[in-house]
Amino acid sequence: MHSTTRAPSPTPVHSHRRSPQQGEAQRLDAFSSQGLVRLVQQPRTAVRLLARPGDGARGAVPVAVAAGGCTELGVLPGIYPEWLGDRGFLQAHRVRYPYVCGEMANGISAVDLVVAAAAGGVLGLFGAAGLDPRRVEEAVLALGRRCGDAPWGVNLIHSPAEPQAETDTVELLLRHRVPCVSASAFMELTAPVVRCAAAGLRTDRAGGVVRARRVFAKVSRPETARMFMSPAPRELLDDLVRDGRISSQEARLAESVPVAEDVTVEADSGGHTDNQSLTALLLRILQLRDVMERAHGHRVRVGAAGGLGTPDAVAAAFAMGAAYVVTGSVNQTAVEAGLSPQAKQLLAAADVDEVTMAPSADMFELGARVQVLSKGTMFAVRAQRLHELYRRHSGLDELSPRDVAWLERDVLRAPVGEVWRETERYWQRRDPGQCARAATDAKHRMALLFRWYLGQSTRWAIEGVADRRADYQLWAGPALGAFNSWVSGSFLAASRERTAAQIACNLLEGAAVVTRAQQFRTCGLPVPDAAFRFVPRPLA
Repeated sequence: MHSTTRAPSPTPVHSHRRSPQQGEAQRLDAFSSQGLVRLVQQPRTAVRLLARPGDGARGAVPVAVAAGGCTELGVLPGIYPEWLGDRGFLQAHRVRYPYVCGEMANGISAVDLVVAAAAGGVLGLFGAAGLDPRRVEEAVLALGRRCGDAPWGVNLIHSPAEPQAETDTVELLLRHRVPCVSASAFMELTAPVVRCAAAGLRTDRAGGVVRARRVFAKVSRPETARMFMSPAPRELLDDLVRDGRISSQEARLAESVPVAEDVTVEADSGGHTDNQSLTALLLRILQLRDVMERAHGHRVRVGAAGGLGTPDAVAAAFAMGAAYVVTGSVNQTAVEAGLSPQAKQLLAAADVDEVTMAPSADMFELGARVQVLSKGTMFAVRAQRLHELYRRHSGLDELSPRDVAWLERDVLRAPVGEVWRETERYWQRRDPGQCARAATDAKHRMALLFRWYLGQSTRWAIEGVADRRADYQLWAGPALGAFNSWVSGSFLAASRERTAAQIACNLLEGAAVVTRAQQFRTCGLPVPDAAFRFVPRPLA
């Protein structure tokens, strides 16, 4: 596999001559269920559609097989995984496949995973959210060295409670010339994300606008999509020029292009999610894209994320018009993911109904929630009780002796005072203003203490802390359970085989098979149910 765009090599259709007996056998096979299933499983093979004399039954053979006494109805070219999405996406990002290994916070989308994605011909995004700037910079430098000219990117998460962290991340991304940035969790445009899109804009000899970096926007609401599909607001651009963050030339060019040229529609995903239906939300955003294109004259590519754990789901997203697909939860079980073997084992055993919603560490006070694994971990139950205590009380002093005992025994596993001192040291390094506020605001102090558990629960899962297994916070959606069911009994069921590239290739190959099966069905062929089932296999 290759990291640069190239046309697939078509299967030769006249590679050898067939005897009349072979041709007759294949024509007979063309009308059998087994024959159709075999042909569907070879989506790259161009096929000849036939009608049988007498009863008019429909079938198909490779184009190398003559129609014989059958009526030829037409020819279907091969279907390639590379061509399922928008060819412009492949060219813009210099990838072979319209597929993205999405960012998973705290470095779960690790450097190794992003490098493996690049080597496999897809785009990988490093999960920078939740990491301190030093670790993000180390990852960026490593990716620059290891990926070379291959495409890669980094996540930029909106941080309303820590605006300086967002600003610092953008500074880092620009300083190290990160080629692709994926903006997520934004409910409004901020100066840092606009700067990320505008800095480095220039024109080519033909007068077209050239971007210094590609910007993705992950959205789950139409109003957010509209902002990123529009040029940046003049007020924000003026502020950035006045502060010396961008030039007046860059600001002028930013007014003529959308903030993001790739908008990812995120539906029922693991982690932060609005639990939206992909079929409803994707269609809505595609319709909005068409409206914005007519208004501004610039086309924005729309991708699909959330709920994509099987070839059928991937094929459906492409059939609806997705330019590319983004996977998340399923990659947490990949060899290269930044999770412990113990955590991967729990995720690999999940079914579609073994996920639930739980309070989130970031925006905890606002009631933000994440979708997590419910089987094999008590995190969701304990996190929910913490949030209920936060809502009902104004400070730790109001907690009942029973609640304090539960908090110290089951959650913190240490006295409240000891954990608070650790929490205070952390915030003194990261954002001293939080400590200053906690000194006069008992409810905020309680929130920071509770967030200690929510934050540590992810670290325990990443590091595989054995005595905290029951507290692992593992982001997952129903698609992970569907993925586990799909790979069961196949080579991908083995953890050592589950690489990011094999996951991507099998999902895409399977999507091509499902697309071919549906194509046969729409041509009137009696396609059996088995034709829609693709069994994972080692792919190169």
